[in-house]
Amino acid sequence: MRKALAFLTLLGRASAPNESTMAWFPAVGALLGLTIGGLWWLVAKAWPPLVAAAIVVIADLIFTGGLHFDGLADAGDGLLAPLSKERRLQAMADPAIGAFGALTVAAVLLLRFGSLADLRPAPLVLGGLWCASRTSMVAIVETVPYARTSGIVQSFLGTSPRGTRQRVVMLGSITLGLLVATGLVLLGRGARGLWALVGELAAMGAVAMFSWRRVGGFTGDVLGAAGVIGETVGLLILVTR
Repeated sequence: MRKALAFLTLLGRASAPNESTMAWFPAVGALLGLTIGGLWWLVAKAWPPLVAAAIVVIADLIFTGGLHFDGLADAGDGLLAPLSKERRLQAMADPAIGAFGALTVAAVLLLRFGSLADLRPAPLVLGGLWCASRTSMVAIVETVPYARTSGIVQSFLGTSPRGTRQRVVMLGSITLGLLVATGLVLLGRGARGLWALVGELAAMGAVAMFSWRRVGGFTGDVLGAAGVIGETVGLLILVTR
């Protein structure tokens, strides 16, 4: 778990990921969501909803080191711009942020802020949605081909084909992650929370399929983008009237 915590957040010491790191993604996601949700509950007692929502959005960026939003920006530049497959992959590897990436990040941040500002604090729901987003990242890695021949994701995949034991571990991680996420959203918001979870999973699946069509699979940036977009869709469903 230490390696997953170090990779996904700023709470752990820097540590190179390995093939078993992703199995801990759901647990770290739940911990991260519950931590941010707890902060939301606290700041909402001291500040009005708009200020509390801004603090929560910023805290999420800080705790994750902006990792997933960096992926969102790169994926926006690579997947949305009218480019060839090779150019798309090059655009996602370029550290500079283009117009498509900047607009994508701005839109998602506005939607997250607006949703949180219109909700009463829901730590359990955030724990569930954040757990589900990291769980779905594991599911994407296990079901969608990797679009690159090298990269940070290769550290998670390893250099040899996954054995039966490793696949069973990952399947168990996905199953447990979904069970925990479902339990948290149901406890936090009942049926509305469950619909938010369903919408989140559907959105992440759509991002993965869109990437598969555009570049032949997923990349590390696509995983981050899918997670952020999925969480945002879940929040939007929570505030539907």
